[in-house]
Amino acid sequence: MHRMIPRVSHSHLLIAAAVTLLAVAFSPAHAAVLHYRGVLSGANESPVNASPAVGNVEVTIDNVANTMQIAAVYSGLLGNSSACHIHAPTAVALTGTAGVATTPPAFAGFPLGVTSGTYNNTLDLTLSTSYNAPYVTNNGGTTATAEAALLAAIAAGKAYFNLHSASVPGGEIRSFLQPFDPTPTAKSTWARVKALFH
Repeated sequence: MHRMIPRVSHSHLLIAAAVTLLAVAFSPAHAAVLHYRGVLSGANESPVNASPAVGNVEVTIDNVANTMQIAAVYSGLLGNSSACHIHAPTAVALTGTAGVATTPPAFAGFPLGVTSGTYNNTLDLTLSTSYNAPYVTNNGGTTATAEAALLAAIAAGKAYFNLHSASVPGGEIRSFLQPFDPTPTAKSTWARVKALFH
């Protein structure tokens, strides 16, 4: 007994492809949570300085909720903290200097007047209070255009977190924000290792 297998014409394949593309094009947007971090040091400043201070920063962006969480810890500043914000964009990724993009002199609630501290706060990127006013003006004049410019600068490696102090007012420790995956690496199983050799 022979079974008939229906033939699929090229027109059927084209129709199926078009339906798939339409489904993708009109599907609702999903939140993209982006993670960045950096190691703060005087060696990362421009110009470089000999500060013994150390620190870390993590930035988590939800580009659908329009939020940016900033978590930082630092210690050992030569002088009391006087300002802290994100600068963007530099002309070249991972080098140079740029104007202040976020609220000057510091993020809301950032510990000033101390040599060590921790910070964890979430900015609403739809609010003008999350930005330096000239940054908004220079990037389209609205918070939506300022947000797009800031997220593009961060993604391109052209934004840095900068912590200023009374001893080094131009910036005592900083770091360019770099993407990272916060999920732990999956452990390899013996079966997976063996499969690599077949």
